[in-house]
Amino acid sequence: MSKKREAKSSKVKTGIAFFDAKDYDIASFDEANKDGEFEIKYFDTKLTPDTVKLAKGYDAVCVFVNDTVNKKVINALTKKGVRLVALRCAGFNNVDIKQAAGQLGVVRVPAYSPYAVAEHAMSLLLTSIRRIHKAYIRTKDFNFSLNGLMGFDLHGKTVGVVGTGKIGRVFIDICRGFGMNVIAYDKFPANDSGIDYVDLKEIWKKSDIISFHCPLTDDTYHMVDEKSIRAMKKGVVLVNTSRGALIDADALLEGIRKRKIGAACLDVYEEEADVFFEDRSGHIFEDDTLARLISMPNVIVTSHQAFLTQEALTNIAQTTLSNIREYLATGICKNEVTV
Repeated sequence: MSKKREAKSSKVKTGIAFFDAKDYDIASFDEANKDGEFEIKYFDTKLTPDTVKLAKGYDAVCVFVNDTVNKKVINALTKKGVRLVALRCAGFNNVDIKQAAGQLGVVRVPAYSPYAVAEHAMSLLLTSIRRIHKAYIRTKDFNFSLNGLMGFDLHGKTVGVVGTGKIGRVFIDICRGFGMNVIAYDKFPANDSGIDYVDLKEIWKKSDIISFHCPLTDDTYHMVDEKSIRAMKKGVVLVNTSRGALIDADALLEGIRKRKIGAACLDVYEEEADVFFEDRSGHIFEDDTLARLISMPNVIVTSHQAFLTQEALTNIAQTTLSNIREYLATGICKNEVTV
């Protein structure tokens, strides 16, 4: 009996180098790892070609949306004995999947809480069109005037939903609850879903509100650009809780200046990597485009927080550790990302 206990205690733990760690990450992963199965080393720095050396001696690296996992990093990870890149998110556009093939595995969390993201998208939309953020600031100063706070009803409006995966479909259900007319576009439509699919031209032409819930690919990069904005309704409201580079930020800014776009609700931004998740309040802000967007009275920006709920963080931690366990034990994983 004592020999069994001794053997168990001497078992080498799986080592995980955890990059871009925030307090809420540490809390949720420590809870998911409370039995001590994994040896997790938390680094507050992002994974980059300069910081990849920190991964030496670990079995896996755990990364998020703004970590860099390009060819150079992948080659360095392989040389340092790392076997797996574990994304604690759904998107993987920051990973060179082709380069990783044959060198190390890549796994992700395909669905942590579609409700978290979809509900945040609707929260942004309601806050914007009902001027709740402005009213909050006013009443803090005991200003109870209603001038400039007029909004519009969602009921009866047409919303175009781009991307009908789990998050997109939850958002559609929420919109239907408001009595909105829903049209949608997806390269791979969901069969027997009851969703009214149209092409992108119809989305641009008919939508009062457009919400994006699709991945970032070569096909979707800057799908909102100067040309597509010209095709949209005057006063259209854009909501993006997916990936920043779906929207050309400079074209968006110009569309707002020309009064073509009525409002923009952004939880993501194409150049967010060195800005979001950090406190930049005491620094000179270098990104002129983002600074100008934030200064616009009809733009709301949150810093990639749509996923940030207790339920989502729990699911992310549990699924990520399960992915690592499964892949390192068997060499395969149901959540593996392949070419």
